[in-house]
Amino acid sequence: MSATQRPRIGIIGTGAIGGFYGLMLARAGFDVHFLLRSEYPAVAANGLQLNSAVHGAVALHPVQAYSNAADMPRCDWLLVGAKTTSNPSLVPAITQAAADGAKVLLLQNGLAVEDELRPLLPDNLHLLGGLCLICVHRAQAGVIEHQALGTVNIGYHSGPAAADERVAITAAGAALFNAAGIDSMACAELGQARWQKLVWNVPYNGLSVLLNSGTTGLMGDTNSRALIAAIMGEVVAGAAACGYPIAPDFAAKMLKATERMPDYLPSMYHDYAHQRPLELHAIYAAPLAAASAAGCSMPRIEAVYQALQFLDQRNSQG
Repeated sequence: MSATQRPRIGIIGTGAIGGFYGLMLARAGFDVHFLLRSEYPAVAANGLQLNSAVHGAVALHPVQAYSNAADMPRCDWLLVGAKTTSNPSLVPAITQAAADGAKVLLLQNGLAVEDELRPLLPDNLHLLGGLCLICVHRAQAGVIEHQALGTVNIGYHSGPAAADERVAITAAGAALFNAAGIDSMACAELGQARWQKLVWNVPYNGLSVLLNSGTTGLMGDTNSRALIAAIMGEVVAGAAACGYPIAPDFAAKMLKATERMPDYLPSMYHDYAHQRPLELHAIYAAPLAAASAAGCSMPRIEAVYQALQFLDQRNSQG
């Protein structure tokens, strides 16, 4: 990819995910513009700092940072790294920052996030989903800690592209990340990829909050490990009922991969600790509803969801 072919990239939501991938793309020479809210003053003054166990210490200063999307140049790609809880409120920013025919890539967890955002976006925008396999969190304003992994798998959801053009767009998206040293590939079926990601996200996000533990503690106890495996089994069953069969050994591979990871506190743990809204709809309610509509019950996941709703409500009351 030559410099003349490189598109302008906008980051909508410069937290851990948006900050990490945006910084890596900027380091690779891409023209990257960052939209921030509360962290704008700190990042505008001090830049972005990445402390990565994989890539080392990486700093970006000055940062092309904005507190208002109307001030951003129109971007060819918009990477949405904000939490799904804020998606409806992001629509004006996405619309203002998007060039005509821009590609909007949701780097978010959960199910059906694209389905819910699509009706709110202009028809001329392409909407894609990105599945981030990464251990990363924001330590403080403008400072990102990266422990492991980083792969992004991309699928096309909807937009004005014909079938062959959709393939080209997803391939171009993967090429952006690969050019920045991030493993990335296009996935043919976005729904399948989202259910596969839920096999990890559903147990570890919720149980990290409910049991106040990182992955090492959860995997080191016989009871919690058995619960994780059972919840993974429910996700696999729900996916199959919805028409997305997952390989029989997929959950076992996820368990083994997690055992090899450094101790990691998932994003929901950090949201709960900082009294931010939990992503319960995208990670729990949407999969439960889809599985139920397909005639599949997921009782353990339902119980985790109910307990998390209680904690989320109490947390919101301070």
